[in-house]
Amino acid sequence: MIAYLFPGQGSQHKGMGGTLFEEFQDLIAQADEILGYSIRELCLKDPEQRLTQTQYTQPALYVVNALSYLKKIKETGRKPAYMAGHSLGEYNALFAAEAFDFATGLQLVKKRGELMSRATGGGMAAVIGLDREKIEEILKTANITTIDMANFNSPSQIVISGPREDVESAKPVFEEAGVRMYAVLRVSGAFHSRYMEPAKIEFAKYLENLRLADPVIPVISNIQARPYKAGEVKKNLLEQITGSVKWVDTIRYLMGKGVMEIEQAGPGNILTDLVKTIRKEAGPLIVSEEEHPVREPDREPFQVTALTLGDQGFKKDYNLKYAYLTGAMYRGIASKEMVVKLGKAGMMGFFGTGGLDLPQVEEAILYIQKELSQGQAYGLNLLYDPNDTESEENAVDLYLKYGVRNVEASAYMSVNKALVRYRLQGLYRDKEGKVTAMNRIIAKLSHPVVAEAFMSPAPSNIVEKLLTEEKITLREAEMSKEIPMADDICVVADSGGHTDHGVAYVLMPAMLKLRNEMMAKNKYSRKIRVGTGGGIGTPEAAAAAFILGADFILTGSINQCTVEAGASDAVKDLLEDINVQDTEYAPAGDMFELGSKIQVLKKGVFFPARANKLFELYRQYNSLEEMDEKTKNQIQERYFQKSFEDVWQEIKLRHSPAEIAKTEQNPKRKMALVFRWYFGCASQFALHGRNERKVDFQVHCGPALGAFNQWVKGTPLEKWRNRHIDEIANKLMTETAELLNERFKAICG
Repeated sequence: MIAYLFPGQGSQHKGMGGTLFEEFQDLIAQADEILGYSIRELCLKDPEQRLTQTQYTQPALYVVNALSYLKKIKETGRKPAYMAGHSLGEYNALFAAEAFDFATGLQLVKKRGELMSRATGGGMAAVIGLDREKIEEILKTANITTIDMANFNSPSQIVISGPREDVESAKPVFEEAGVRMYAVLRVSGAFHSRYMEPAKIEFAKYLENLRLADPVIPVISNIQARPYKAGEVKKNLLEQITGSVKWVDTIRYLMGKGVMEIEQAGPGNILTDLVKTIRKEAGPLIVSEEEHPVREPDREPFQVTALTLGDQGFKKDYNLKYAYLTGAMYRGIASKEMVVKLGKAGMMGFFGTGGLDLPQVEEAILYIQKELSQGQAYGLNLLYDPNDTESEENAVDLYLKYGVRNVEASAYMSVNKALVRYRLQGLYRDKEGKVTAMNRIIAKLSHPVVAEAFMSPAPSNIVEKLLTEEKITLREAEMSKEIPMADDICVVADSGGHTDHGVAYVLMPAMLKLRNEMMAKNKYSRKIRVGTGGGIGTPEAAAAAFILGADFILTGSINQCTVEAGASDAVKDLLEDINVQDTEYAPAGDMFELGSKIQVLKKGVFFPARANKLFELYRQYNSLEEMDEKTKNQIQERYFQKSFEDVWQEIKLRHSPAEIAKTEQNPKRKMALVFRWYFGCASQFALHGRNERKVDFQVHCGPALGAFNQWVKGTPLEKWRNRHIDEIANKLMTETAELLNERFKAICG
């Protein structure tokens, strides 16, 4: 999708238009007749220095903008999905959207320029380095009531407007408040302020006898930062004269609609630069209810878009552009940079906390919250570890302390105390009396029994215990009966994580049926959404997920081979070349004794073979001493490159004396800890890219990455250094929608 933007006053310069005047001579003849002077001479030569005068600037820019747009259409044959214009440029957007013809538009801007040029005594200034709230605070504190905010050009560049004396005298006030730059503009009037009311009244009289059509392509208005609705053209053009130009929200709206290409049509590059700044400083504007323009571009029957895939309520609740998530990956491989990149693009990713200590997680939270300070979505994972429940409780303390509202619960076999405490704190009733949770849980699971636990209210025995310990209030305990433990369930199959070897085609229908039964049984007021993850690396896989009924999808393996991923370059180099057959199941280090399996990279490494060998030995023997000498030597010399005793001495440093003493009385437990040491080292070797131990790299990965590699083969995305997390998401969702449209056509004949 592409949007065209048209610049306003400030973009004019002598020489603008160039050869366009030769290409569109019929329109130039119309313009000369309407204006009474040569528009070509004004733009190219400006012999009388009139190009900066409002009554001449506006018609000149309108003509050059219009010709630039027509040239683009002529060369590309591609009409935009949306259009917008900055102040005067909005007239060009309406011309391009067929609200009026070229001549009518020029007559409008000619009259507008004449009326606005009569405004005298006004001034404007660009305030750079302060946001709206700070400017309002400064004006209020200094009791400056005569100045209005005219243009919201970027989050940190706002133009104010008012009487010239007041605008100039406000400069030292703003400088004292720490403004980066306060630039008084060379204008004749206080444009886009209350002081333009006389021009607005006169322009209203002029518009009375004109017939203006509704745009046929969505035009985003300056006044509302939303598409024009039926019958709004005259109203918006009048309001625009005295109202603020909401340019930041205009671009954020386009970002929220999934518009990836935003191009300026007209002279200069002011709007191009502003778009870059806005994309850097602000996130997409996600509109909760769909606001349809007057007439959307024609769509074929059954047409799906990336924005319509999945459950709309899911996107609204999490403030997302797409029904798309990226899952947490161990030891910060799902990095804080990845989470921020997605958040700024209107999507949500989960930071991978597994294997990190608390200060590292806290540092990541602070970084993410600083970067995503405008309400963009983000989450962290909470990983179940049967051997370390204390870390889980500490993580919940940290999340509650910093107001982390979205958690991905992974590897749980049942609901426990830490999860319930997180879920119930802050429960409240909304205006309709419905119980609402401040803390959301998305549960990743593969087993219907576990799903039922998360679809049920918090277990009463745990609630009672938390109440007794004063960890929750009586009111929270009572309200807990009315909501499920999880807002959403992500059914995981064939992934790089703990999956129970699940198959999506089997699991999804069963989970959806279970969801419906649990909703009916518990009479919940809100729908539990069921999405799916694992094995999603191509449009075909994503399309299958949505056809199965997924409310959202979650990707994992494909994201660790991106620029933003926390994996080492050595690992990314290995992953870049794998195919679908290059992964294998191996024991999960955190659940070694339980025999839980995960998928890991097989190509180019020995880890899966060695890990499976260790588990076989654990099952076969009751102690390290029982093993034969040949096997012991193989493990110590090839796998560990250390003796069992040296490994045990390292382990003793990481555990309490009481725990070590207890373990030394249990040879089977001691063997498990020694073998688990290898899993921890293998992860560290991979994370730090230690090439001398490459054969021992433990890299969690499902075959989805192999499928992804084949999909992007022969494109720039073939190389991981060209893969960015947000671009992959956009490409996958967009091409999934296109694929579904093709398949629907084929099915329907």
